[in-house]
Amino acid sequence: MHLDVLDLRNFYYRTKLGRVAQRAIRDTVVRLWPDASGQTVAGFGFAAPLMRPYLQDARRVVALMPAPQGVMPWPAGMANVSLLCEETEWPLQTGIVDRLLMLHGLETSEQPSAVLEEASRVLGPGGRALFIVPSRSGLWARRDGTPFGYGRPYSMGQLESQLKRHDFTVERSVSALYAPPSGHPFWLRTAEFFERNGRRFAPFLAGGVLMVEVSKQQRAPVQGGLGAVVRRPLRVLEGMGQGTPEPALRDGPYLHR
Repeated sequence: MHLDVLDLRNFYYRTKLGRVAQRAIRDTVVRLWPDASGQTVAGFGFAAPLMRPYLQDARRVVALMPAPQGVMPWPAGMANVSLLCEETEWPLQTGIVDRLLMLHGLETSEQPSAVLEEASRVLGPGGRALFIVPSRSGLWARRDGTPFGYGRPYSMGQLESQLKRHDFTVERSVSALYAPPSGHPFWLRTAEFFERNGRRFAPFLAGGVLMVEVSKQQRAPVQGGLGAVVRRPLRVLEGMGQGTPEPALRDGPYLHR
């Protein structure tokens, strides 16, 4: 079940814990995708907080928000680029997206396979997608007071297997959000320390979210008939079915008998 867009907005923009989570995930996204100049960047679910770094240089930025969640204008103080859409019918042309971000769009959907089909459809040749979901072994998925405590948390193997079944090729997998999901001032002050050192101690310290970057497999078109061409065909059967030429008659005494 999708969370309400107002609850998501209030968490990420109006709580200290939400801003910590936003910064931790967005910084990891930027490390993976430092540049999107001239590209089309799309987000599905509530990926808007992660796309702000690309607003200036990207050719186009689109924030797709599913109908069960609701939509809000974004970004604040700029021309709106967010729109409401059905989970399984995105108003984008096939193959138009170069970079696709998904946050709170897969684990909360009742039709995850259909969502992945749409993601595959809009992703263009050479494009990349980044799926961000709650980690089932992390602390954040166990707390209902954050958006990561809703929906279906994943293990890394479960997420990668589901993506491969939809013809995605896994390029790399990382974790993020290592700080405890607590609004206590001590944990908020030390959040940056946890994020900076979290990967060093992984897998002993589980991150709150899993992030899997994928590309789309391009299947070769299937052609009918014989696919291979023999450059030097054998000529073993050449001449079969033709009569054997008679030997020429020689001149001699027997010709006039």
